[in-house]
Amino acid sequence: MVSEDRVDRIVEQWRHERPDVDVSGMAIIGRISRLERLLRDRLDEVFATHDLESWEFDVLATLRRSGPPYQLSAGGLLESMMISSGTVTHRLDRLERRGLLAREKDPTDGRVVLATLTEDGRRRIDAALEDHAANQIRLLADLTANQRGELADLLRHLHLSLDAEPADLDR
Repeated sequence: MVSEDRVDRIVEQWRHERPDVDVSGMAIIGRISRLERLLRDRLDEVFATHDLESWEFDVLATLRRSGPPYQLSAGGLLESMMISSGTVTHRLDRLERRGLLAREKDPTDGRVVLATLTEDGRRRIDAALEDHAANQIRLLADLTANQRGELADLLRHLHLSLDAEPADLDR
């Protein structure tokens, strides 16, 4: 039997107060929102043990998973991470000051700046990745392998459907 949580109580209160409104979406969206906050705290704890913030992990991980020479243009990072160009520049500045990446002009196109993981950056992201992956498995330990697969499929479907739909807040 599944236990009742805060979201169940909220949904039931709304059903009682406003039976004319379909609030069933709150059961999903409410949990996703609450889970994001809970998960973010637990993920940040692991990043902190490697002297990283979550955004630093994201940039370094994007470079690392790009494969040798662990190098991307600012535009490549921008596309991969879905953040603004000003944000990329600011993040690269901070990581370069920390010695975790280096920037240089692309030898084939001087207009392009390439960000490359330094050895220290690569060591840091490799160690953080191992702990991060283990932490994620630990956070999902109460789900069976089948449940994790089903959840991943459902979330992928929702993500793709929302990503394909333009955000129109005036609707």
